[in-house]
Amino acid sequence: MGVMNNLRENTGVILWILVFAFGVIWVLQDSGGLDAVGNLSNNIGTVNGSPITVEEYNQAVDQQVQSYQNQTGESMPPQMMDQTRDRVFNQLVEARLREQEMERLGLDVSDAELIDMIQGPTPHPIINAYFSDGQGGVDRTLLQNFIANPEATADWVNIEEYIRSERRRQKLENLISASVRVTDADVNQEHHRQNATASVRYVALRYTALPDAEITYTDSDLRSFYNEHKKEFEREKTFDMSYVSMSKSATSEDTASVYSDLTGLVAEFQAAEDDSLFLARNGSDVPFTADYVRQDEMDAVLATAVFANPVVGSVVGPIISGDKVHLVKVIDLRAPTETAVKASHILFRATEGDVVARTAALKEANDVLRRINGGADFADMAREFSDDGSAATGGDLGWFGKGRMVEAFEKAAFAAGVGRVVGPVETAFGYHLIKVVERATQEAHIADFALGLSASVQTLNRVQASLDDLQYYATEEGNFAEEVARRELPLQTVSIQEKQEFIPGLGNSRTIVTFLETAKVGSVTPVIELNDVFIVAVVDKVNKAGFTPFDDVKEQLEPRLRNELKAKIQAKKLSDALGSGFDGLGVAVGSPEQTADGLSYANMIVPAIGRDPKFVGTALGLTVGSTSKVIEGESSAYVILVTALTEPQPLDPATFSALKEQLKNQRQNVVRSQWITALRESADIVDNRRLFQQ
Repeated sequence: MGVMNNLRENTGVILWILVFAFGVIWVLQDSGGLDAVGNLSNNIGTVNGSPITVEEYNQAVDQQVQSYQNQTGESMPPQMMDQTRDRVFNQLVEARLREQEMERLGLDVSDAELIDMIQGPTPHPIINAYFSDGQGGVDRTLLQNFIANPEATADWVNIEEYIRSERRRQKLENLISASVRVTDADVNQEHHRQNATASVRYVALRYTALPDAEITYTDSDLRSFYNEHKKEFEREKTFDMSYVSMSKSATSEDTASVYSDLTGLVAEFQAAEDDSLFLARNGSDVPFTADYVRQDEMDAVLATAVFANPVVGSVVGPIISGDKVHLVKVIDLRAPTETAVKASHILFRATEGDVVARTAALKEANDVLRRINGGADFADMAREFSDDGSAATGGDLGWFGKGRMVEAFEKAAFAAGVGRVVGPVETAFGYHLIKVVERATQEAHIADFALGLSASVQTLNRVQASLDDLQYYATEEGNFAEEVARRELPLQTVSIQEKQEFIPGLGNSRTIVTFLETAKVGSVTPVIELNDVFIVAVVDKVNKAGFTPFDDVKEQLEPRLRNELKAKIQAKKLSDALGSGFDGLGVAVGSPEQTADGLSYANMIVPAIGRDPKFVGTALGLTVGSTSKVIEGESSAYVILVTALTEPQPLDPATFSALKEQLKNQRQNVVRSQWITALRESADIVDNRRLFQQ
């Protein structure tokens, strides 16, 4: 209401603005100035002066959007649209950079090359595709007739241009690929890196074993530590923002409306002769299928409704399940082709191989079974004794068919009679008592007409209008937080780095990034639509690029400094004791010697230490019988003695060639990425997308 009232109050002013605007347009049109403005605004960006037109950009975006809609049958969500626009723009930029680089390198395709790719012994794939003789070759007569046909000249020019540009790109790709070389030594080194293992003895002193009371430091020490690591606290320009979000979820009224719509279609659905056509015409979210389904293959809510008393030709519903409302028509019924049961269980968990735990679990299972046979309720026993998540629901596992459970469990459940408790059944998890509640006796061919519970247009408009009102008054009054509080809405905060695409709590949003390009403290965004919410935000603070102040990171620095001081103490303790050799080192420092086997670059977990690449790298770099110096790792200081190194078996020729090709492809990908990154960094790229932001 606030926005509309304001518009009504200022109608006269608006009319004068429109009159002035049309006057300016007439002047520009008469003077030719409009053409100049049009030319400027027609470019969504430039790359070293080479334009990317709005038409070219929009066409590429539209193709991506259409492809998404064809695959999903849905509109592309707003934040995915943002990502698509970014991806398309970057692709167009990189295409321009490649074209410019091909020009600089003088990469061209001669007429002789072009003729060879069209009429030579190995024509371009597009020639094979368009002029196939049906036997894997080219119909030369058809090709020559097409070339000689004056009416096909325009099409032929397009084909030639496509082949020529493809060949130029291939030449550029060949140049990049040729810059990568992989030697036999590189392959052997990679094979060794992937497969060599080490076994070690070691003594470690954990930093946490040293009490904080044994170290001291001053504020000056903290500041020195900050200065030594200052580069880590370098930051880009950031924006502190507050925002209000309102959900785009369906309201109870929306749900009731969809429910009512489906209720009105029950009779028509029941009378429909072509169920597939009915689903398609009415926009069902679930397509028609000829498959039969059992209870275990359906959503639990739907299965209960459909199989409670199934009658061929009947329509069940509307049923709300998850985020959809369903009408389900039973087309046919038959006996199930595979077994399926609904069962409950009680798990007495015990680790496989732990004899003591297994014995205790089996005894407890038998004790509970006796209580159930004596009249105790199975569900109550499951809630009290079962050692898994199903305990909360009385052991209910729902419906399941073949392949869903481990073999021993499945075999026992499928063999059990309905209502009978069987077990204890042993599996890798422990022992189970199993009760089959129901067995599938039918499977159904159904038509599932389902509509999603999304917010209606009216709901979305109402939410957006509410935030429009908030945005207007917050801008007019200059106090966003006060306006939010007046409306009793929750206010959230977030810090965003300049040009940061991903925003914590909100996801990717090009709209927010574009807004921040020109935002100042107090700037309020328009209403921004994201995938699941609408938001309005205000810039609370702009932090210039530089270093995060010491006081802001002091709490982060203290545990790191303590860890570093402890590392030096523990390392010195090991170093002092290592003078008399590795044997006896553990006793000397009061930490037992330990062993680790099978350490490799694929297995960097060290017992009692955790993942430590430095430990593994050191072990694999030593010789058998040699001792490392004292090493300060992430969580411990340690000394390593290598007891065994396992060298991998030599590669057979085929595997050697495959690994060599794999390494070559990896390095070529790295070179391509570095090459295009270098071109981007040295290029003059102008991004005008914010001028076209809707």
